[in-house]
Amino acid sequence: MENGQKQINLYPRFVYPRLLQALEDSPALLIHGPRQCGKTTLARQLAEETGCAYITFDDDLQRNAAKFDPIGFVADQPERVVLDEVQRVPELFTSLKLAIDEQYRPGRFILTGSANVLLLPNLADSLAGRMEIFRLCPLSQAELSRKRPVFLECLFQSGFKPGIFAQRQGKALAGRLAGGGFPAALARPSQRRREAWYRNYADTLLQRDIRDLLRVSSLELLARLLTFAAGHTACLLNVAAIAAPFHVSRQTVGEYLALFSRIFLLEELAPWHNNLMKRLVKTPKLHFVDSGLACTLLGLDEDALWSNRNLFGQMLETFVYQELRRQASWYEKNVSFTHFRDRDQIEVDIILESHGQTAAVEVKAASTLSSADFKGLRRLKETLKDRFVAGVVLYDGEAIVGFGERLYAVPITFLWEAN
Repeated sequence: MENGQKQINLYPRFVYPRLLQALEDSPALLIHGPRQCGKTTLARQLAEETGCAYITFDDDLQRNAAKFDPIGFVADQPERVVLDEVQRVPELFTSLKLAIDEQYRPGRFILTGSANVLLLPNLADSLAGRMEIFRLCPLSQAELSRKRPVFLECLFQSGFKPGIFAQRQGKALAGRLAGGGFPAALARPSQRRREAWYRNYADTLLQRDIRDLLRVSSLELLARLLTFAAGHTACLLNVAAIAAPFHVSRQTVGEYLALFSRIFLLEELAPWHNNLMKRLVKTPKLHFVDSGLACTLLGLDEDALWSNRNLFGQMLETFVYQELRRQASWYEKNVSFTHFRDRDQIEVDIILESHGQTAAVEVKAASTLSSADFKGLRRLKETLKDRFVAGVVLYDGEAIVGFGERLYAVPITFLWEAN
């Protein structure tokens, strides 16, 4: 594992400069995201650079001490400290608030969490205005290639230049999807060993983190439901349809899906709304946290995924969405994400909005495109007019091609290969 850890640490995390900036004016910094995505490694780097002490609440002694006397525990800490896996001691948040209010000093607390504290009752409010929050995701393809991407800059500036850009990925793209982005999985030498890591990862989350959050009567049901949800990634969320095979109530399934969201296994992509357009579908889309984990749960290796074109298309859409979310975490401007679909089945996979500008991305698994593939993008462009800055269809091709004003076909490799 030591060699694997050294290999993991070689990957850059492009969000790092933003974290350092936040420590200059925020008394508390929270880095949250799924387990094993690199939070602890990043927090240790910050601790080393800023001279922080380090405590993890995976340590039973530290966790019990903090639960027994949270006020005293916080008071005993040095001027700067990293508190790792802070969601395991929810009693601590009020004490942190009191300590910050008594002595407001930038960079005092660096917190990490494997549960979304924004979804935990009362915890987010206790540090409102005192804590800057960053979501850390598994490694992006750009970080794996060690090249800082320019896709978002080009998208919001309509800056794609037509011409030959890259070679077609073909089956290698299925390999990227099946590999995923979790550092510890990617450090393993073979696909078989990566799959073993993902299976153990899912089992550990269900048996440990879920039990920390809620009493669950059947872990077997949770495991089956998680696999079922993996097969419905990039689909409209239909709780009734998901509940039907399990013979449980919609309310129970809804609660379990919410649990998966709280530990960053699932994410709902909200529907886009606009008063200028009627007949919009108002149902969110379901996206899995990582295509590699989803593929393992479904028993799909590179070959099986490549041969199942329906699932390949779904995984590719989730893969692109998560890549864009990861890139947005270090982009200089805030970016919000939605999807668009109307009652005529005209749709756009991903809509990105930033500072009054709207851009859109459609994902296609094909190596060639036609004008029909831009139908949804054209609908948005006609509606939004000057607010619509660019629409892109990402495809497995070689060239950047214009399909009208501010509409482009762009090779999917542009997400991580552009300099």
